[in-house]
Amino acid sequence: MTALVIAEHDNASLKGSTLNTITAAVQAGGEVHVLVAGSNAKAAADAAAQVAGVAKVLLADGAQFADGLAENVAAQVLAIAKDYSHILAPATAYGKNILPRVAALLDVGQISDITKVDAPDTFERPIYAGNAIATVQSTDAIKVITVRTTGFDPAGTGGSAAVESITAVADSGKSSFVGREVAKSDRPELTAAKIIVSGGRGMGSSESFKILEPLADKLNAAMGASRAAVDAGYVPNDWQVGQTGKIVAPQLYIAVGISGAIQHLAGMKDSKVIVAINKDEEAPIFSVADYGIVGDLFEIVPELVKQLG
Repeated sequence: MTALVIAEHDNASLKGSTLNTITAAVQAGGEVHVLVAGSNAKAAADAAAQVAGVAKVLLADGAQFADGLAENVAAQVLAIAKDYSHILAPATAYGKNILPRVAALLDVGQISDITKVDAPDTFERPIYAGNAIATVQSTDAIKVITVRTTGFDPAGTGGSAAVESITAVADSGKSSFVGREVAKSDRPELTAAKIIVSGGRGMGSSESFKILEPLADKLNAAMGASRAAVDAGYVPNDWQVGQTGKIVAPQLYIAVGISGAIQHLAGMKDSKVIVAINKDEEAPIFSVADYGIVGDLFEIVPELVKQLG
């Protein structure tokens, strides 16, 4: 029994999501191999070789993998899939783009968004926006799995796996990379931040969101938002936390003016400590909050900043 983890990377280093996925693969049992499909990606492969629990790193290097096109990466996975009992990728945009193609072409069911490994063939995953946990058992010869990164601790370092170069599949010719617009920010990345300050519809306007910036600056926090705030045009889409946004689990999550719709709670309720600030004492957000402040956020947030010195 051997598991294959499809590494998410930027050709120079691994994304944090890969480390969480490796932890899930180790818990499934057997050896863990990591596939790094990239262009001039030796540095990323070397980084994968140092991750604890990894037995071997497979490096498929070619220009066709430079931008992570799903058709090409999926073809590379299929070329070696028969050697594995489990194929895992993070449940990020990257993994969600690749693994459904792999599962379909292998003619097996995909097990999506797992948060726990009960046995090599049995996994837990949230359903109904996280209000219930489904236990899924698969009899497929190859289990194709996406991993919710907040469900597993990141794997540590200390490994010394061999890096083996494998034959890269040819460009599928089915898609081409046109361009990428990357949102630049001096703040930590939302999905990797230890502290997040999030605003909701209660902020009232995009201008009002600026009241959260001094608090985020004091805490070196990322800034997030509810879907209602994003849909209202207060902040960009990439700030959205929730079932249809980003799933986060920071050490500290401060929810300001967020009522706590079920879809938002699904994206942040695994945070270690949740602080809610809302003028409505009946707001659902208080049901998951460790600390709640009922009052006017426009008075409380500046006072909080002042108290933080």
